[in-house]
Amino acid sequence: MSKTAVVLFNLGGPDGPEAVQPFLFNLFNDPAIIGLPQPMRWLLAKLISTRRAPVAREIYAQLGGGSPLLPNTEMQAQALEAALANGEKESLRVFIAMRYWHPMSDETARAVAAYGPDRVVLLPLYPQYSTTTSASSIKDWSRAAERVGLTVPTTMVCCYPTEAGFVSEVAERVAKGIAQAAEAGRPRVLFSAHGLPKKVIARGDPYQWQVEQSAAAVVARLGDLVSAEYDWVVCYQSRVGPLEWIGPSTDAEIERAGRDGVPLVVVPIAFVSEHSETLVELDIEYGKLAREQGVPLYVRVPTVDDGAAFVAGLAGLVRHALATDGPRCSQDGGWLCPAEWGGCAFSAGKG
Repeated sequence: MSKTAVVLFNLGGPDGPEAVQPFLFNLFNDPAIIGLPQPMRWLLAKLISTRRAPVAREIYAQLGGGSPLLPNTEMQAQALEAALANGEKESLRVFIAMRYWHPMSDETARAVAAYGPDRVVLLPLYPQYSTTTSASSIKDWSRAAERVGLTVPTTMVCCYPTEAGFVSEVAERVAKGIAQAAEAGRPRVLFSAHGLPKKVIARGDPYQWQVEQSAAAVVARLGDLVSAEYDWVVCYQSRVGPLEWIGPSTDAEIERAGRDGVPLVVVPIAFVSEHSETLVELDIEYGKLAREQGVPLYVRVPTVDDGAAFVAGLAGLVRHALATDGPRCSQDGGWLCPAEWGGCAFSAGKG
């Protein structure tokens, strides 16, 4: 009986107040986040994590003290494993590797090696590829796998920004949000994604382009689901630090909606499970901003979580990867991005 291991990658989050500062340190000590050489990066990560920890603890206190990301990812892993079950012909297990808090790549690589698979599929829970997320996770996994001697054939699914199951799952949720918001006027849909500094995109990172493709694909799918008229825009949240970030910013778009007097439907287009940036930033902080700015109605669309269409789409990506000869594949097999996005996983054999 052949054995397959599927590894889901996500950011991770602190599981309690005492984990907040080390989680932040791991985040800022990642060279994909802060590109300084050591020991300067270590020192800066220590400084930033120490200063930001009190504010971050207050954020996570609103979620019971820790992040719900791991249990939400475990739910997705269980659903994916069930969708991939193939009787007695094949043994398949889904594992989780978080980038900045447990379970991290080293412990997951040991668990995968102990399972003894014939094949490994690496599946980031980031539909849109970025050098700061998927690439960082895959690089860390490669280090951990080498350390435990895990050398079986491995294929990485680099990105799936317009995969049909993902798009359908988002669109179904957005359609409900539009129907609700339309009671207060012509809605404006904000496709909100985590932002990046402009300099990252200028280096060829394809994330912004892929986010825009995701939003456009959802809008196209909505043509079959809604009859109400609406406007839509892609925007970016979670800006930190002094660098110039890609825009427009989500908070600026909320303020504009207040001036225009239009209801909002806010869609977390780059997050596939609930965590602090949806449950606190979008729901609480931006919800309050919307009320203060006079937005007639603020509707936040849930993330796809373990929705049936999304999980079916993930299962299809895994099957596609298993039929692929090579270290990487996109939702369509090869390079998905225009040539100018040299930070793509297919550029120079990255991933």
